[in-house]
Amino acid sequence: MTFSICVREEYTDDEGERQTRFGVAVTTRLPGVGTLCPFASENGAVATQSLVNVELGRKGLAYLDDGLAVEDALPALLNADDGKESRQLHGVDADGTFAFSGEECKGWFGHTVGENYTVAGNLLTGEAVIEATAAAYESDAFGDAPLSERLIDALEAGHAEGGDKREDLPVQSAALIVETTEDREGGDPYYTDLRVDATETPIADLRETHETAARGWEDALAKYEREAEDAEDGKDAEDPEENDERDDAE
Repeated sequence: MTFSICVREEYTDDEGERQTRFGVAVTTRLPGVGTLCPFASENGAVATQSLVNVELGRKGLAYLDDGLAVEDALPALLNADDGKESRQLHGVDADGTFAFSGEECKGWFGHTVGENYTVAGNLLTGEAVIEATAAAYESDAFGDAPLSERLIDALEAGHAEGGDKREDLPVQSAALIVETTEDREGGDPYYTDLRVDATETPIADLRETHETAARGWEDALAKYEREAEDAEDGKDAEDPEENDERDDAE
């Protein structure tokens, strides 16, 4: 009842160190998809859908965090699941990808796997939905925009191709999560873990939420920088003798 995308991207941080970020985004014609389907950590991203078994996502991510490869972790969980043929499960880790669609998923269903991403969906208007989602991501993979924004672009492309075919269900939802191996001293940006739980315009609302959260993050950073500068200026003004000593030393 869903389509989703999981991605892995390597990049260089501001200190010149190589890092990896993982992202997952999902939308469906039911409320609260963000509580059920997407999972991500600094070790990978996983999406569980169709007849959802949330434990496949939770345990799958836990296995990745324990160092198990995605190609081993997710099949092991599926092999122990009696409802396997009604599931879709896909994801990425630092080195590999995996995607599965059970034969009893509701049509149209299927998945595609790229070099550093996976896309899957069920109860869709057709294969064009996941093709458009994948193509939109590939067209700007590793682009200048934040991964969170590019994941929304990918969902929007799939939605424009028809998305979930159940037009009789007006309440929809969408969600995204982005994690990274980078140690962020200032904390994680506000726009990397977002959900729109009940709306008739999930992609537009997710984008608006993302833009608002990103703006709030930038405003907060600017505020803290101003406060730090004001505090430093105040300290210098209160201790002119120390300033003179510093000037003499220079």
